Amino acid sequence: MTEYIPPLLALFAAFLFAVGGQFQGLGVQTLDSRTGAAISIVFSALMYWIVAPIFMDWSYWLHPVVLVFAAVGLFRPALSANLSVIGIRYLGPTLASTLASTSPLWGLVLGIFLLGEHLTPATALGTAGIVAGVFLLSRRGNLSTHSWPLWALLFPLGAAMLRAAAHVLSKFGMEFIPDPYFATLVGFTVSAVIATGARFVKKVDAPFVWNASGPRWFAFAGLAFGFAVLCLNQALLLGEVVTVVPIIAAAPIFSMILSLVIFRREVLTAKIALAVLIVCASVALIAFYR
Repeated sequence: MTEYIPPLLALFAAFLFAVGGQFQGLGVQTLDSRTGAAISIVFSALMYWIVAPIFMDWSYWLHPVVLVFAAVGLFRPALSANLSVIGIRYLGPTLASTLASTSPLWGLVLGIFLLGEHLTPATALGTAGIVAGVFLLSRRGNLSTHSWPLWALLFPLGAAMLRAAAHVLSKFGMEFIPDPYFATLVGFTVSAVIATGARFVKKVDAPFVWNASGPRWFAFAGLAFGFAVLCLNQALLLGEVVTVVPIIAAAPIFSMILSLVIFRREVLTAKIALAVLIVCASVALIAFYR
């Protein structure tokens, strides 16, 4: 049964990413996205520092691989999120999200060529199914309502590549420091510093009120994301990138289900049902027949 633990952890991480995204959706109604992102990341980091006296092995800070975990903090979410926002600005949300859904493909390529992992037919077919399902879910009307420069494609594709690179770097770093808690703490700490600095470098015009609902929703999102990345890193420690990364990409499906059932933001259509069915079958294929 232990062989099923990494896929299950990845699936739970995808669910937590979706929950955090829904909380952010509630938060942006009363708070600007840059401030909200900073709050989420800072709360994720604080969550890990609070329990540091219990779980921290302080000797790890002397190991050079800590720089690898710090690099992950630069990639995810600090740089990848900014590239995603720029991509949406130039391409629109539909095309940008469609290109961002290619992250599992980059994860497979990096996992195979950099870590020497093996791609099975079941994993390849399951990955293709997940990408197809997310792609189908992101297609809402025309891909773009305006013209855009060809180089703008690099932003969402770059975001997808950086997310995949972050997974591979985490996996590599945990070969030397097999501690998902420490890897997650370092990454979120670096991201918190960057996100907080970015918030103050470019001053936001909207007033910030702590007792409003927006900051609280972003704080809850930070807790969800913090647990999600911990589950993700644990899955990467126990499993392989080629198995874990495609399942993580199923997060939009969970988000859609939450929007349908809990938050009542979506209406069930045949396209949504088909996308969910494809992704569920693909995840099962990767988990049980890889």
